[in-house]
Amino acid sequence: MTVQATSVRADNPGIMTLDGTNTWVLRASGGRSVVVDPGPDDADHLAAVLAEAGEVALVLYTHWHPDHTDAIDRFAELTGAPARAADATWCRSADPVADGELIDVDGLQVEVVLTPGHTADSLCLLVAQDGLLLTGDTILGRGTSIIAHPDGSLGAYLDSLARIRELITEGIVTRLLPAHGPELTDPAPVVDFYLEHRAERLDQVRAALDAGAITARDVVERVYADVDESLWPAAERSVEAQLEYLRA
Repeated sequence: MTVQATSVRADNPGIMTLDGTNTWVLRASGGRSVVVDPGPDDADHLAAVLAEAGEVALVLYTHWHPDHTDAIDRFAELTGAPARAADATWCRSADPVADGELIDVDGLQVEVVLTPGHTADSLCLLVAQDGLLLTGDTILGRGTSIIAHPDGSLGAYLDSLARIRELITEGIVTRLLPAHGPELTDPAPVVDFYLEHRAERLDQVRAALDAGAITARDVVERVYADVDESLWPAAERSVEAQLEYLRA
């Protein structure tokens, strides 16, 4: 059974959201829809999501960040559909999801793949029948994701990337549908780049420490000197996560 996966992009572009947050609408032929990350509480965006989704059976959240969850209560009012996530805080009229859980909605089968790291509650959603993996912010359609201490964990993130890479190697995943940026149709090089990028950053952090850096800010000024300073606060939280990883 063919699965329809359609993105409705929110009008919230920015440094952290790229072109905007992608709300994904999934359904099997003729079935009710599953909406992933309804996004910001913006009337025009929610109207566009509902126009695409039709009857909504379930809402799923990939993680707690506001650009994904701000509309949670409004969307529940509009649809009457239960909402589920890894963290009970972001559930409505339903229990949290479990790793490996298979959710069936009118022939659409979605498997929960917990992928902590970007946040402690991050997850991906596998639609194996079409080789799709909805990655939330774990893998973006462009650039790389930020691991911000203390909620983000680099060790957990690297494990999650390795898990996704294994799904690709086994031929289970052939396309990545991120929450920001375009769909990725050649996923293996993307995940490899993510892993290489993290290894390179760790080497740079080690070098900065060897050169006398003491605080995360010291490291940022050396390692992220070519990055827009508006991103330095986020970079500093990322460095904190890298320092925690190196201390482990």
